[in-house]
Amino acid sequence: MVAYRRDEIISASEVARGFSTILNSIVEKTKDRFAISKNNKLEAVIIDIKEYEMLKDAYDRLEDKEISAILAQRSSEDKEVSHSKILTIEL
Repeated sequence: MVAYRRDEIISASEVARGFSTILNSIVEKTKDRFAISKNNKLEAVIIDIKEYEMLKDAYDRLEDKEISAILAQRSSEDKEVSHSKILTIEL
């Protein structure tokens, strides 16, 4: 689990009241992120678009690597797959 500093956690109502200021803090790099809480529970994170795109790209590459590994494993196994085996395969 990611740890957030006290000054990185803001309430949803604070976001609604001061969205422009919060967004400017992210864009101008005075803050790396804000964790948004609602009813004392963390619900979302605001981060820079470049950071998000890097995270998404890394996730997509990892997912592609996992899919490739599954396909390689399946191709090295028997060519015939039973119906019951298909139903028990976890992705």
